[in-house]
Amino acid sequence: MRLLGRTAIVTGAGSGIGRASAMLFAREGAFVALVDRDGMGLLETMAAIGETNGDGSVHVGDVGDADFANSVVAEIVARRGRLDVLMTAAGFSCGGTVLTTDPADWDAVFRTNVGGTWLWSRAAVPQMQRQGSASIITLASQLAIAGGKGNSAYIAAKGAIISLTRTMALDFADDGVRVNAIAPGAIDTPMLRRSFARHTHPDPVREASRNRHAMKRFGKAEEVAETALHLASDASSFTTGTVMVVDGGWLAA
Repeated sequence: MRLLGRTAIVTGAGSGIGRASAMLFAREGAFVALVDRDGMGLLETMAAIGETNGDGSVHVGDVGDADFANSVVAEIVARRGRLDVLMTAAGFSCGGTVLTTDPADWDAVFRTNVGGTWLWSRAAVPQMQRQGSASIITLASQLAIAGGKGNSAYIAAKGAIISLTRTMALDFADDGVRVNAIAPGAIDTPMLRRSFARHTHPDPVREASRNRHAMKRFGKAEEVAETALHLASDASSFTTGTVMVVDGGWLAA
């Protein structure tokens, strides 16, 4: 087991990449604190973890709330005595160009994606510094590197996450805290399905996205989770400040 005895927090664990990563971390021996505003989704994730004799806890709230982040991290550290992995997988997308995106939607996208990365890292790093060893895994997107149409707030937020990841990696390298980002391609998750549903004619948009990948398919959340496990484990002990692309050849095509 690659994470035996370790403690992890995964935001966005109610579905998609967050759920798949939390489940894999638990199977590999970690205690996993599950965070999301979707309480029902978290209970489903926790039930799946229990089926494989994993252990964890459920924390329902807004990842963009600083008090919530601080209280969960404090609770987990008090309970477990350590915090080895933080994965900030919570995400939100609204679609739209800079002309059509409502300011409230723009703020909501940044609150969840960027704020949910910054605030949870801010809460977790002091304990990680005391330990002298830990891993933070952020979620970017291939679109933050390639660009894309009709999703300006989301793409801008994911670009900010890449920059924040690199900055944190440099700031905390001397403390033994590694910080890396994953940039997935289009992954078959509820959020991707909602993004297609925003279009008047979703089928051709879906097929164009699928075919944009060199592998001509969407990725699976479990495939991204395997990369997260690598970054969470000692197998990546000399890896920090990088963006690991898991995109089925999107950027190569």
